[in-house]
Amino acid sequence: MRYTRSTSLSLLSATLATFVFMAPVAAFADTSVTVGGAAIVNKGRVAIGRIPANQRDKFGETFGSGSGMSIDTKSWTRNADGTYKGSLWLLPDRGYNVAGTTDYRARLNTIDIKLTPVAPGATPPAGKEQLGVEAKLADTLLLKDNKGNDTTGLDPANGVRNPEGAIPLLPQAPNGKISIDNEAIARLPDGSMFISDEYGPYIYRFSADGRMISATAPPAAFLPMRRGTVNFSSNNPGPGESAPDPKDPTSGRQNNQGFEGMSLTPDGKFLIAVLQSATRQDGGDSSSTRQNTRALVYEATDLDHLKLVHEYVVPLPVFTNDKGKTAVAAQSEIVALSPTSFLMLARDSNNGYGQKGEKSIYRSIVAVDVSAATDIAGGKFDGDTAVAPKGVLDPSVKPAILSQFIDINDAADLARFGLHNGAPNDRNNLSEKWEAMSLASVQDPKLPDDYFLFVANDNDFITQDGFQVGAAYKDDSGADVDTMFQVFQVTIPGLSAK
Repeated sequence: MRYTRSTSLSLLSATLATFVFMAPVAAFADTSVTVGGAAIVNKGRVAIGRIPANQRDKFGETFGSGSGMSIDTKSWTRNADGTYKGSLWLLPDRGYNVAGTTDYRARLNTIDIKLTPVAPGATPPAGKEQLGVEAKLADTLLLKDNKGNDTTGLDPANGVRNPEGAIPLLPQAPNGKISIDNEAIARLPDGSMFISDEYGPYIYRFSADGRMISATAPPAAFLPMRRGTVNFSSNNPGPGESAPDPKDPTSGRQNNQGFEGMSLTPDGKFLIAVLQSATRQDGGDSSSTRQNTRALVYEATDLDHLKLVHEYVVPLPVFTNDKGKTAVAAQSEIVALSPTSFLMLARDSNNGYGQKGEKSIYRSIVAVDVSAATDIAGGKFDGDTAVAPKGVLDPSVKPAILSQFIDINDAADLARFGLHNGAPNDRNNLSEKWEAMSLASVQDPKLPDDYFLFVANDNDFITQDGFQVGAAYKDDSGADVDTMFQVFQVTIPGLSAK
């Protein structure tokens, strides 16, 4: 979601030793890192594709998907000619909200995909550089609350719905609807799905037909507090709503920094969720000290009663921005490789097509290993004690280890597909927010450990031909930011057995 934060450099230098790297390292084909004792390999981009910015969904509203993605592995097929077909689910967030949130109904889009990859390192045929992914909208499903009513993207302001049975306290907008800001999706074999939320930050389970079945609240340390009570507002008031007082929580997740990343482990036994950045008490009150975020690992044996079994501190990447100041990259999505390792997409903000800033400094996919990290689940840090006050990690806590895997901004790799990072700030300049990832097998007996890593952007519904919640709109940027897919070929040994 869109947000603006002021920066501060206080106390950051004391924490820099925690990090494995300080700036992105160029990566290209056949670059490997070790995670969980195994070498994983990036072979580079193999396909690009787009859905037009003015695409309308089944309900006639601007499409804009890309906050979360889940590939339907059952439908994924390799054709005799080396192409692939299948479908995936794309999750939009809370709707077009440049001037405040709107009564946008939460939904999920089904996309039919045809993939025509080039060989790793090869250059696509001239004129077909961005036609490797053909993506067509197949269906749109509305997501309802547990009573079968529409949900909304409106800021919950000061509203809550009291607990009902197994459903905990929920964010509720002034119009009485449950407020949801969807960010990640994990599809289950029975067609139901876990969806993570920024407002809560919660994890919801929805049925295959889109009705809320259950909701999992995080530890108390994650819940946004104002004046001693839970307040789910993100300081993005909709029409007629008032801004919260104070505008930021005093503790818990920062505004618009909820469960941005979530993924099931390959065996389906565990669900991992990660805050976009540190809680307020852990330095999340400043964009320069927010690096110590947290990963929760839930046992998913009972789908409606997730059990928190592990919790770790994950140090977000630190880089030097275009003003020469130290900044922290927020995480935007994860893909679980095992109960103790995952890929994490982290990026800077306010740069790219559709933004005033032209060039991104940091957009990367890193490998995260928590196998040697301190497990803080259920301890004092889940209550009133900060694990990283003012951004300084408690010395008793060992954080996860990060390793650079894919540099999304790699100039040479982008150029093969007619793309770039920076000027000119046109439609071939990567957009700001890359927030969705999913894996699909290459299905080649000669490459049993190879996968396609799909990465998609959240285009913030930016278009000059938009329509949502009964009204047409044009984004002030003058841009038409397509929903876009980048596909990398990666090697991940033993993933199917993990």
